[in-house]
Amino acid sequence: MNNQTNILDSQQALERLARSDSQKASEISVVASPGEKTSAWAAKVKSLSSYNVYNVRVVAMGDPGSVPVEIGAQMKAVNLAESFLTSGILAADTYILMCKVGEKNVFYALV
Repeated sequence: MNNQTNILDSQQALERLARSDSQKASEISVVASPGEKTSAWAAKVKSLSSYNVYNVRVVAMGDPGSVPVEIGAQMKAVNLAESFLTSGILAADTYILMCKVGEKNVFYALV
């Protein structure tokens, strides 16, 4: 069985859970497999984009005591700790741990 088949099977299982009655399935899981890419990155919040979506940049961690260096282009990421209906209040220059879920970059940072 190849990796693509495993991913499709996992996605179908998650879709079935999501469509089930909410009293039967109270959790949704994200399945990540080891392998080709890094699953999480250190990043720095640059600014609020809208609601709970922020502009962020990935940072490279150096030697202990050194300041992380911003690398790559700025991107958008969703803070799952904040409401999807109100404007976020996370401060710029906050360091976060970000990961990719589907096509979205997400992180969880409390204010």
